[in-house]
Amino acid sequence: MIFNGEQMVTECQGLGITHIVWVPDSVIGKWEQSFVASSLHLLRVCREGEAWPLAAGLITGGQRPLVMMQSTGFFESGDALRNVVYDLKLPVFAIVGARNWFQQQGLDSARDFCLPMLQAWDLDYCIIETESERSLLSQHYVHCQSAGKAGVVLLGE
Repeated sequence: MIFNGEQMVTECQGLGITHIVWVPDSVIGKWEQSFVASSLHLLRVCREGEAWPLAAGLITGGQRPLVMMQSTGFFESGDALRNVVYDLKLPVFAIVGARNWFQQQGLDSARDFCLPMLQAWDLDYCIIETESERSLLSQHYVHCQSAGKAGVVLLGE
């Protein structure tokens, strides 16, 4: 695991994140207890498509949310993402867990579509595959927020 729950809480708090809007998967779901024990507000949604407009409302209200979901949910939530990023032009930021990222290509189509989907949505993204790349999360977040644009960290799972 690239991050454990305490490390993710520390990263989020250091960035001034106020809310985690998420649908946990088998990897990021392990962070739940750390989020609950922290000062971060954990907001669970039923479907990934609900995460983007909830984050949009928080941004509009002056908060700093972080959306978290797995790649398959990212695929499902495209229309809500489109509305928030392109119609409302809000700088929403997300961590997307790339399901089966480290598996051989072709064994899981979810892996195969991660990058093409990010590129199709023209999102500014970076990929974190190892513990030594953890600092990319904060660097990319600061870059995107400073530019006033949406961004994604693709987290290898």
